[in-house]
Amino acid sequence: MSWQLAALNAGLRCLAKPRLARTPGPEAAARDLAQHAPLFMRQPIHLLHLRRPGGLHWISAGPCAPRRVIFYIHGGGYISGSPRTHQGVMGRLSLLSGTEVCAPDYPLAQEAPFPAAFEAVAAGWGRLRGLGYAPEQVVLAGDSAGGGLALSLLSVLCARGEAPAGAVVFSPWTDLAMHGESLRRNARADPFLPVGRISELVEVVAGRAARDDPRLSPLYGAYPDCPPVRLCWSDSEILCDDGARMAARLRAAGARVEVETHPRAPHAWPVFDGWIPEARATLRRAGRFVQAVLRETSR
Repeated sequence: MSWQLAALNAGLRCLAKPRLARTPGPEAAARDLAQHAPLFMRQPIHLLHLRRPGGLHWISAGPCAPRRVIFYIHGGGYISGSPRTHQGVMGRLSLLSGTEVCAPDYPLAQEAPFPAAFEAVAAGWGRLRGLGYAPEQVVLAGDSAGGGLALSLLSVLCARGEAPAGAVVFSPWTDLAMHGESLRRNARADPFLPVGRISELVEVVAGRAARDDPRLSPLYGAYPDCPPVRLCWSDSEILCDDGARMAARLRAAGARVEVETHPRAPHAWPVFDGWIPEARATLRRAGRFVQAVLRETSR
């Protein structure tokens, strides 16, 4: 563990985790992330961010291969975040993969109830396809709740024979039924997320919906003819088991699954690229994965 990661974990434990534990509600959480994202999600130089009609954001940093795209879904627990707050990690993934990022807007849970977020993401995929991108020219990606949404979309696309070239997700939230033992096992070890707010968050996000609905909890989805998937999670985070059980489910479906774990990194650590070397290392490997699966489908 680098000294930078040790310092980040200490800062998150002392400042961010207590603040999240006492945040009064979703609106305050959204405001906090919008305010602080430019500080902790650093942007690469020469970032280009264009918002085009149809709710799609196009983000790049440096030369990008033509007719190749990463369809990236931002995290934030379904109650915060936007393509604007997460443009730093998207831009850095674009730079390291040489691939343009397309990010859909989706309504936060306090703005529109389930399944509005999933439906907006699926509609964004449809708009991307309408621009002429074939599924094999696209890699799905996302972090945290966005990683869960990416995997939920992957399940639907696999079922209708429209699977993308692959998917790469960071610390995905895959089980809103909260059956993961790491919610209890890592409650103290996690330097970032306060487990005491998870049940409350699920109530806001899911409402009256079944917690195992695959549009909410991709762990319970089906993945026929699934493309390669790369899953990253930290052994110390409360969502550790969400990643581990998701990898097992995908492998059981016959998918080729790459796993990267870190013993001490915080939840969704690639968003901290520019602050910790571990984030850059993970994003480099993710970038190579994106390049590899896009090459495979272009043969």
